[in-house]
Amino acid sequence: MIGLLRGELLKAVTTRAVWGFAAGGMAFAALNAVLVSVASGTLDEVGEKKEALSGLPVLLLLWGLVGAAGEYRHRTAAPAALVARRGRGTVLAVRIAAYALTGLGLAVLINAVAAGVALPLLADQPGPDLTPGQVAGVAAGNVLALVLATVLGGALGALIRGPVVGAVVLLILDLVVQPLVSGVWEREANLSPFGAVGVMTGGTHDTTLTVAQAGAVFAVWTALAVVVAVACERRRDLA
Repeated sequence: MIGLLRGELLKAVTTRAVWGFAAGGMAFAALNAVLVSVASGTLDEVGEKKEALSGLPVLLLLWGLVGAAGEYRHRTAAPAALVARRGRGTVLAVRIAAYALTGLGLAVLINAVAAGVALPLLADQPGPDLTPGQVAGVAAGNVLALVLATVLGGALGALIRGPVVGAVVLLILDLVVQPLVSGVWEREANLSPFGAVGVMTGGTHDTTLTVAQAGAVFAVWTALAVVVAVACERRRDLA
């Protein structure tokens, strides 16, 4: 099993896509820090300052989806299962675990960039400064959100098997459907995966959910997607 995990990790970190998404995540983190800390005006509330430390979980969600779905598009899923001599569901579970570990590394890197850019800029803003505990809390929520987003993307990629279709559907849900639902049923919308991740990263303030509760909601959605993906993998044709 360790050898299988090592092989899946090697595939995950040696593709050009992962470095592209890593660069995109760091660029967004830096840009968001500058825009929130400088271009958005005076920040005198803690909640507003926390936004400067946010990452973009949808990027890693897309990376997990594109990577996992690419196994079927390029017809490498079947050979991987045959070589591993494991059940197809087991191979997929290990592949998702590899994406989770890689996502953890990317999440730490992205959050380090966000904090490194945002904290010096926020020092010039009025009002209370973010305490080390608050910074750590935001970073923990962001890291968890990014890792879970990667896992969810991997599970959805295995279910959809089409990188382009999956990416388009996710972007529509995130950029169109979620804002519309939030405008009508704000509290209920926070129980969706995109709503919960917004609370975790500090992008949503008007909510009755705490960061821990939002993390639990997002974790449930992610676990459900993984269970369904593994179950379907055992029954579907890999070719």
